[in-house]
This record gives sequence, structure tokens and C-alpha cells, in this order.
Amino acid sequence: MAERMNVNPTRMMLTSLKKRLKTATRGHKLMKDKRDELMKEFLELARENGRLRQEVEEKLADVYKNFTVASAIMSSEVMEESLMFPKQGVMLEVGNRNIMSVDVPVFTFKTTAEDPTNIFPYGFARTTGELDNAISALSDLFPLMLELAAKEKETSLLAAELEKTRRRVNALEYVMIPRLTATIKYIQMKLDENERGNQTRLMKVKDMMLAEVIQEKRENDMRELESYVGE
Repeated sequence: MAERMNVNPTRMMLTSLKKRLKTATRGHKLMKDKRDELMKEFLELARENGRLRQEVEEKLADVYKNFTVASAIMSSEVMEESLMFPKQGVMLEVGNRNIMSVDVPVFTFKTTAEDPTNIFPYGFARTTGELDNAISALSDLFPLMLELAAKEKETSLLAAELEKTRRRVNALEYVMIPRLTATIKYIQMKLDENERGNQTRLMKVKDMMLAEVIQEKRENDMRELESYVGE
């Protein structure tokens, strides 16, 4: 049985608690609806995130493979010299969008060079095709990695909001609403007891007054009878 609140059992308190119970019940329904929608969004996002992560990991594996082959063919000095001064850069912009009252990040970028395909910081005479393939694949992979980063953060934020909403739903369902219900029941019981006590006292007073009236009438009748006999 839920623990009741320590309040005075008055009608004013009863009215106040009934209003609180109505608000808590409505809030519980809204929070449950929000929790269900968040769960739906989270599951869809988790599936998309898993698919995207698998795609990025597969493409990164190809990039690493090409870098490994290029490193085996080229000397470390040539490799370091070729990649020392990047020719292309990016400017990252961070926005946000709202999902179920949760602000999640949206990443966009633009290249610093006018030609986005101008990505090779070296001449082709001393490098291998595998290095070219790795650089090109990384350039193509960058938007996908940025999308994955946004999805990862979005998943984390939705998971935190989902957990917070779940705790609120449980607090309302298993603590607040049962406590309010138990307290309302207790106050109603006390008020009913007081009402029955008042009715009992009124009946006793009524019986006493009726007995006094009857006694007074008997005394008056006796006095009238004695007066009549005396005449």
C-alpha cells in the first residue's frame, strides 16, 4: 500500500489534492505518450545508426588497405612529404533541430578551396595509385562520417531524454499518483467519520431535547391535573 502524505484531513485539502491528482494523471498520460514516441524515434535512429556505422567501417577498411599498400611501396619519407601540407580544408557549421523537445545537432560543411575535387596535395610522379585511391575515398567518406557523428550524438541525446522521461513516468505512476490516491482516500474516510460523528451527536441532542419537552409536558399536565382536583 502506498504511503500517504502527512496533511490535515480537511475539505479544502481534499479539493486541492483532487486537483493535483487530476493534473498528475493527465501529466502521466502525456509523459507516457512522449516516452512511447521517443522509444519509436530511438529505435529507428539506432537501426539507421547501425547501418551507417557498418557502411563507414567497411569503407574505412578499404581506405586503410590502400594506405597499407601505399606505405609498403613508397618510402616513409616520400609518404610523409606527400601528406605534409594538405591542399583541401573544410569549414564545419553546426546547427540543430528539435525532436520531441530534444535539440540534436546538424552538421554541414564547405570546402576552403573553390574546387572541391582538388584534394591531392602532391604530384603524381613519386606516389602510387593506392595512395590516390585512399585520399579520394577519404574525401568521399568525409560527409558520411560527419553524418555518422551527428547520428551518434543524436542517439546519445535521445537515449538520455528517454531515460529521464521513463523515470518521470515511473515516479508519477508508482509514487506520486498512489500517494495522492491514498491520501485522498484517508481524508475522505476521516471526513465521513466526522460526518457520522456529527450526525450521532445531533441525534443525541435531538433525543435529549425531545425528552426535555416530554418531561416538561408531563410536568405541566401534572400541574394542571392537581389544580383541577384542588378546585
